[in-house]
Amino acid sequence: MENLLNKEAVKRVKEFIKKFDPKLEILVLDTTARTAQDAANSLNCEVGAIVKSLLFKADGNFLICLIPGDRRCSLNKLKKFLGKKDVSMSNAEEVKMNTGFSIGGVSPVAHIKKLNILIDKSLSRFKNIYAAAGHPNCVFKIQYNQLVKITSGSETEISE
Repeated sequence: MENLLNKEAVKRVKEFIKKFDPKLEILVLDTTARTAQDAANSLNCEVGAIVKSLLFKADGNFLICLIPGDRRCSLNKLKKFLGKKDVSMSNAEEVKMNTGFSIGGVSPVAHIKKLNILIDKSLSRFKNIYAAAGHPNCVFKIQYNQLVKITSGSETEISE
């Protein structure tokens, strides 16, 4: 499992989070964190403390929405917040092309393209939250206020 830390996508996340805060660590899990429920089971935490990084396309532009694992991103709230009519989930190819990560390991940071990031405020109900670190078996623990800073994300209410 250690060799996961040598994967390019995981290294990219590690370098990014270490620059922000040298105390942040990537945790390598014995079991997959491909879904929020899997991650919560692996980490023995509430599923809501898992950050889902979801890529959306809005009028041809891509953005990341960070949503708690126990909620869904509301397309209606997202459309209203963005003032856009044409908003949809991105497919696996678009996710890889824009973030550099495969679905199941999409990190909220270290994307290969500059993406706007929206953070659902309901993540703030947890002291610590866990986000993917470039691979389905890799996550990092971070506090909500740190997540807002490290992503330069906009806080909003986009979950249901």
